[in-house]
Amino acid sequence: MQQTSDVTKMQQLTGIRTVAEVYRTLDKIAMRKDYHQALIRQGIDLDTIIVGIKQLCVNSNSDSVKLSGYKTFLKSLGLDEYKEDNSDTGKNWEEKMRTIVQKEIDSGYGKGDGDVNNNIKTIDDYEVITPEVPEDEQIKRDNEKEEGVSIYE
Repeated sequence: MQQTSDVTKMQQLTGIRTVAEVYRTLDKIAMRKDYHQALIRQGIDLDTIIVGIKQLCVNSNSDSVKLSGYKTFLKSLGLDEYKEDNSDTGKNWEEKMRTIVQKEIDSGYGKGDGDVNNNIKTIDDYEVITPEVPEDEQIKRDNEKEEGVSIYE
């Protein structure tokens, strides 16, 4: 709104599909602004709400009230549920790194200094040293392995 008052420009800038949606969005923004002003006039702001929920959590004898209050806080932070990013399903970090490096090579990373591949060093001799497993942990693993084998026999 600060950049333009032309509705078609707003549509292009925001990526909204139709002019009607732009008007609908502007109406919602105006109503939300009025609503917030009404809350403030009545002495209700975010601080008041947060203090009220905190007092319920701290002073309540009911575990369900406390839990609901804490859930409200988590939800307001966007931590109420865990969603995995499934866009790269099946890719591990090594594949992602190869993709990034390949994009750098394809885009001409290091051109002007000779061959592109001269700027990327490869490590051919790489040895992974696995730490020793404590004896009690190894015993647990062996027992679990034996139990697993006996289940499928």
